Amino acid sequence: MGSLDGKVAIVTGAARGVGRGEAMLLASEGAAVVVNDLGSERDGQGQQGGPAEEVVKEITSLGGTAIANYDDVADWIGGQRLIEQAIETFGRLDVLVCNAGILRDRVIFNLGEDDWDAVMRVHLKGHFVPVRFATAYWRKRAKESGEAAGGRIILTSSTSGLYGNPGQSNYGAAKSGIAGMSIIVAREMARYGVTCNAICPRARTRMTEEVFGAPADGAFDVYHPDNVAPWVAYLAGDEAADISGQTFLLYGGTVELLQPWVSVNKVTTDGRWSVDELAKARIELFAGRSTDPPPVPKVEFRIEQPAARS
Repeated sequence: MGSLDGKVAIVTGAARGVGRGEAMLLASEGAAVVVNDLGSERDGQGQQGGPAEEVVKEITSLGGTAIANYDDVADWIGGQRLIEQAIETFGRLDVLVCNAGILRDRVIFNLGEDDWDAVMRVHLKGHFVPVRFATAYWRKRAKESGEAAGGRIILTSSTSGLYGNPGQSNYGAAKSGIAGMSIIVAREMARYGVTCNAICPRARTRMTEEVFGAPADGAFDVYHPDNVAPWVAYLAGDEAADISGQTFLLYGGTVELLQPWVSVNKVTTDGRWSVDELAKARIELFAGRSTDPPPVPKVEFRIEQPAARS
């Protein structure tokens, strides 16, 4: 018995890396999985169905249930067709994991319009479109049955969007938007029993292979993309029905709960500020804090060994 027996899941961008690991684990936990992937290059160019079909073959060879889908999730009709395929094939939809993405890194003064538009389209719109049609389905199901729909949405953000990574203003803006969207969708869908959370994977994929080196021989591979999948599978299950609107950083054997924007200090005056007054008040506003862009938090790996069994 798996934790997702009887459930139907869609994973976008599921042919490689993090998405592949998610699709494989969801299937091993009993879910029927729709493996969506265009099969494009990491910059979004080209299309081939083979990579998605290979993941389907892997899943079915292990006794799981899966079908391939090659729709463009950032296309209005394609995203709708993806959701409909899951429902028509398996009779329902329970889990949507959005993972499709591309990279076109440039510093801001070298970033072209096409580079901006392509990344925004695949990441931000490519999350919005399937979420839009999945939530409409769950809302209808809840209204017709009078019961919670129980849908699960897991969106893929990034610390590049939350912390800021030079050379990725397009990617970071899209990923920051995804994190914000996850909170709003969680609030909108709470009445229907649907949760929505965001994850920030830190993993070695074809988009990050230049950043993360190969693991030491025999050592635990902290950056292996399959390390991300267990928390995603947990969020997809019934036990996580009370977790929604949250963002998590995932790497190695670590799950970090991230906190959204919070107020750290303020200055006030009666009426409207003058520019000269604000020039003086900034000392109180920053109160010893740096006025430089905040640094990217250092990653501390806390890989806990499982307790010995008696």
